[in-house]
Amino acid sequence: LLVSSLVGKDRIIFATKEDHETPSSAELVADDPDDPYEEQGLILPNGDINWNCPCLGGMASGPCGEQFKSAFSCFHYSTEEIKGSDCVDQFRAMQECMQKYPDLYPQEDENDEKSTKDLEAASLEASAAKEEKESS
Repeated sequence: LLVSSLVGKDRIIFATKEDHETPSSAELVADDPDDPYEEQGLILPNGDINWNCPCLGGMASGPCGEQFKSAFSCFHYSTEEIKGSDCVDQFRAMQECMQKYPDLYPQEDENDEKSTKDLEAASLEASAAKEEKESS
């Protein structure tokens, strides 16, 4: 006898000993060798970002997924001399979003925070230098 109930977003199923004694009728589906997302890593052969890559740890689908995708895409496709220096606004938006969810996105310790700030400062300096160069 299987009893099923919904609690919030979760579904709870109770199974008896007899349920576990019967062989499973589940069918395994072979991997599709033509699936472009299967085992491709972060960057697909055509150069696009594989948002389904397990290496992203769910960042692309969390509550700040859109901000993450925007910042990561900007960095990936950046052609600036200092790669990503044109993405400061996107990374700032991502960081602001993540700060709203401290349980999901723990803040770095002081050493990591310093390196993040150094990177952001370098990006800002590069951006300012670029604007200065373009205006002269």
